[in-house]
Amino acid sequence: MSIYLVNNIIIPLDAQPDFRREVMNALRCKGRDLLSVDIYRKSVDARKKDHILLNYTVAATLKDGVVLSPRAAGRLLREEKPSFTPGTEKLRHRPVIIGTGPAGMFAGLTLARAGYRPILLEQGAPMEQRMLDVDNFLVEHRLDERSNVQFGEGGAGTFSDGKLMTRINDSFCRTVLEEFVAHGAPKEILTAAKPHIGTDILRKVVVVIREEIIRQGGEVRFHTLVEDVNLKNGRVVSVTANGEELPCDCLLMAPGNAARGLFSRCLEHGIPIEAKPFSVGARIEHLQADIDTALYGDYAGHPRLGHGEYQLSQRDAETGRAVYTFCMCPGGVVVPAASERETVVTNGMSFHSRAGRNANSALVVSVDPQDFGHNPLDGVLFQQQIEQRAYAAVHGYFAPAQTVGRFLEGRRGAEWGRVEPTYSGGVQQSDFTEFLPAFVTEQMKIGLAAFDRKINGFAAPDAVLTAPETRTSSPVRILRGPDRQSISVDGLYPCGEGSGYAGGIMSSAVDGIHTAGAVIERFCPPGD
Repeated sequence: MSIYLVNNIIIPLDAQPDFRREVMNALRCKGRDLLSVDIYRKSVDARKKDHILLNYTVAATLKDGVVLSPRAAGRLLREEKPSFTPGTEKLRHRPVIIGTGPAGMFAGLTLARAGYRPILLEQGAPMEQRMLDVDNFLVEHRLDERSNVQFGEGGAGTFSDGKLMTRINDSFCRTVLEEFVAHGAPKEILTAAKPHIGTDILRKVVVVIREEIIRQGGEVRFHTLVEDVNLKNGRVVSVTANGEELPCDCLLMAPGNAARGLFSRCLEHGIPIEAKPFSVGARIEHLQADIDTALYGDYAGHPRLGHGEYQLSQRDAETGRAVYTFCMCPGGVVVPAASERETVVTNGMSFHSRAGRNANSALVVSVDPQDFGHNPLDGVLFQQQIEQRAYAAVHGYFAPAQTVGRFLEGRRGAEWGRVEPTYSGGVQQSDFTEFLPAFVTEQMKIGLAAFDRKINGFAAPDAVLTAPETRTSSPVRILRGPDRQSISVDGLYPCGEGSGYAGGIMSSAVDGIHTAGAVIERFCPPGD
């Protein structure tokens, strides 16, 4: 049998689709030739609010031997599955992976299934304990610097929306989605144009993946902080974790973008690192109902539409600097995401139902080494200074907040209206100019005005800004070559978002699979 994709099946919002007939017309085939017709992808076209359309891509499975006309409007689906041929080089020790975020988790799963028995080291707690540690910080402001929204089983993405959108075009993207479904995620992520799992479900999924890694011969060690990477003659020989040395000649470095101590140790050992661009700003909150109405008009709330989502951007023609929205959480909340004492960091989170009253997203401005310095860790210092100044501005772990009206007018504080801030640690009225650079706040104002022209009410005076948002992506890149190995250290494989090679759950997971594949194709399993 063969599977063909048929694109652009356009259906009015209230119409009942006949996918079988649409496929027969597109592929110019008979009904008896079709074994099944399944939705492959669904998106919403709301450019005309009085005539909203649904755009489907469907997968048609045909019987063996069916030959299509050259005029058939479909393409054969070829989805590459991870398949790596073991190499011949001997491993003296089991591969070690630093981090259990998406990159580390999927690298571990790939290696474990291939018989390499990886050891995963995670400084944070397993999910059950991590949830308690996060709750303690949310409610009582007691921060555990090793187990929080940034660190712990599943990585930072576990305490987000579980968004699975990505700009990368990689055949393993479908594999990642299918793995999530196989481990407990809802099947709808296989067809949604903007798939998401929700932090409540993702917390359970990562535990099931961990259990499979262990079942396949891997090992996961929590509360295990990697304090040093030990080199000899340009090779990895061990890592020091919790004061003990663990021998390894193959190290996959998949830390989160908050692994600042590890970045410093790498730099001290001469492992090539460079500063890279990222973005900073604030979270913005609106009533979700207002966003739905702005996007869908009278069709807001229609059961086929779900909650409205947006992704907006504006680039300055003179400077090239961008202001954009990022990590939009429909029906979500703003959460404390600090991983160091006496700092304030914000992030967004929503559950699978997305049933909260507010919508939130990051409203951020691009920064690069021209803004903070070209030394490898200057971006880290730039983030830290913003986070520390924000803490000092409100005298604690509260989040500085301004309403959009006050922010645009350059006036301190807030004039609360219909939108109530959701930041669970509590907010304090503030002035963002006390901790954000002037070029960031000015570009945010430009963005608010531009985005209000695209989404009516985006710059509503009572919309709430909560700051700072600083952890949009890693501020460093640990340099690697085409073989996915450090350009100067044999056996060191930087991967994932923290190492500077991904941005989000999907691209991190895909990078983890590819990096594990590079290890497999070089080495034979330990003990072989």
